[in-house]
Amino acid sequence: MKNLIFLLVIISTSVTFSFKNKKFVEIPAIFSDNMVLQQKVKAPFWGKAVPGEIVLIRASWGGSAKAKVQPDSLWSAKIQTPRAGGPYQIKIKIGDSSFTLNNVLIGEVWLCSGQSNMEMPMEGFPPNDTIIGAQNEIKNGRNFALRFFTVERAYSDRPQFNGSGNWLQSSPEAVAKFSAAGFFFGKKLSDELKVPIGLINASWGGTAVESWLSKKYLGFVDEYKELVTKIEDSGAELKKLYDWLERYPVIDVSKKDILHKWEGLNFKDDDCSLPVFDDSRWKEMYLPVGWEITEVGNFDGTIWFRRKIEIPKSWLHKDLVLTLGPIDDMDVTYVNGKKVGGYETDGNWQTERIYEVSKEVVNDSSLTIAVRVVDNQGGGGLYGSEEQLNIHLKDGDENISLSGEWKYLPVAEYRSGKFFVFGSGGEEYYSRPVIAVDLSANTPTALYNAMIAPLIPYAIKGAIWYQGESNAWKPDLYQTLFSKMIEGWRADWREGNFPFYFVQIAPFKYDEKTESQKLREQQLLTLALPNTGMAVTLDIGNPENVHPANKKEVGDRLAFWALAKNYHKKVFFSGPLYKSQKISRDKIILSFEYVDGGLLITEDKRETNFLIAGEDRQFKKADIKIEKKKLVLSNSEIKKPVAVRYAWSNTAEATLFNKKHLPASSFRTDNWKK
Repeated sequence: MKNLIFLLVIISTSVTFSFKNKKFVEIPAIFSDNMVLQQKVKAPFWGKAVPGEIVLIRASWGGSAKAKVQPDSLWSAKIQTPRAGGPYQIKIKIGDSSFTLNNVLIGEVWLCSGQSNMEMPMEGFPPNDTIIGAQNEIKNGRNFALRFFTVERAYSDRPQFNGSGNWLQSSPEAVAKFSAAGFFFGKKLSDELKVPIGLINASWGGTAVESWLSKKYLGFVDEYKELVTKIEDSGAELKKLYDWLERYPVIDVSKKDILHKWEGLNFKDDDCSLPVFDDSRWKEMYLPVGWEITEVGNFDGTIWFRRKIEIPKSWLHKDLVLTLGPIDDMDVTYVNGKKVGGYETDGNWQTERIYEVSKEVVNDSSLTIAVRVVDNQGGGGLYGSEEQLNIHLKDGDENISLSGEWKYLPVAEYRSGKFFVFGSGGEEYYSRPVIAVDLSANTPTALYNAMIAPLIPYAIKGAIWYQGESNAWKPDLYQTLFSKMIEGWRADWREGNFPFYFVQIAPFKYDEKTESQKLREQQLLTLALPNTGMAVTLDIGNPENVHPANKKEVGDRLAFWALAKNYHKKVFFSGPLYKSQKISRDKIILSFEYVDGGLLITEDKRETNFLIAGEDRQFKKADIKIEKKKLVLSNSEIKKPVAVRYAWSNTAEATLFNKKHLPASSFRTDNWKK
């Protein structure tokens, strides 16, 4: 049973009853006290019990339903919900067992999903990534009509019946831990609609869209068909891996305080920092690099990196500075066995490591640099530029590059809130079973299986989504994958084309090889799907931080779409979206949708972020005129213009708005690959 629980990577908090005669009743965790049911629908209920038992559901508003448990132990029923209101009680009787769900409200239910910018709680990711206005929202967080359900992180190689979580009434404590973007979305709806709002948050930072697709709909994408087959066949290999992992001691950090959970962890590896340690059998890795693209792959856990260097004799007994660039996620760094620095809290994955090495340590021309890196999700390692990886005199320009081959050894693997400790002796990790498809949060279909499938078919009004940063390095397939995800969720819920509103990723300093503007373009193209909408964030991002602090505007802009499209409120919900271009001699005239009140080019920006190109495809800054609801672009050096691009880079910010102060999406009028 222990193996099975670990294989599924899921711990159920469902309502479960066991009996000596092996009778059982299981109700998914999504049904609990404080829940919100979608108003004026036939809301599905389901569960497991002994085949043949009769299920009776009675609600205090007068609704009822009846079902019979099928031979496969499953049952399902639907109960008609009234208009928004409550609180109510729902009594469920299954055979001889019965229980009551208390404090149930009827209102509007929305699913919130994505990666870290949706997952990011109101309390932020301390110490660096914070939310504007968080203290006030947390302090005033008590709201009887606002309820939250957070799906606990889990992944699986196949769809799960159940997940973990429970409904919470809005309170300062609950608000602090809940998705900030989701909260602001729900709060806006609550303020405008005056009905109870239920928010279900199923998010995991650092994850790609492929993880959130079902096997069926991922299989519709040609590039993933072979991988889907490998995942289907991976069960036996995964069991071998988990059996192997269970041989090792475990450190459970799942319940530790977030500010201190990564500190002082003993992986039986202290000797890895010492110059005399024998690392001759360790493998090598060229740094800097994100280790997920090396033979290590999608590994979460702890890896030591070591390198021995020779320094000039003129450096002896002098203060040095060691720079390692950013490290994903945490580190403790040593020189000649002495700790020189480290970051052991969440939120520092972008922080450049710059550590002073005291002259007392520099007593030998041979220096051993040892770095223990802990990665708890997504990519890991020393991933900056080669220029950032060096050691130099504190008072001088002379430096030694540290880019190149480093020895490395994984000493602990992190899965589902636990470290499996290998230690430094014997290079245990190198005997780890090799599997064709490792299972992690970034394995395609894994998060759908464990975090979305258990929610289906709970009645929802629609979904909001904030994800894309993890796909920015390879954007070309994003529209296909994202569209299939939306189509798949809608098909599985069987509620038609329910509303699906998403956030376009904000400007950020990605590496030189990443063209996040193409990912934004793919998101823009996804609007071709019916009943979708996009909140643009080009004006509220932070190029220095992938987790922008202004989540209130994000939530509000998502809510504008819902209020206008689904609740028939007269609100403006979108900035200008490029529609077409017309070439007129030496000018290009652009037309847009959603030009509410006209167009506006901000005057406080040095750059308008508009470029224009002729037949030679060389882009130059464009001169711009606003003529009614159109833009007229030109450049005196270009006599025959053919294309325009706007905000076409990783970091370009918004300069084009409508007069309702909603920003335009980045766009291009060409389709050139280069």
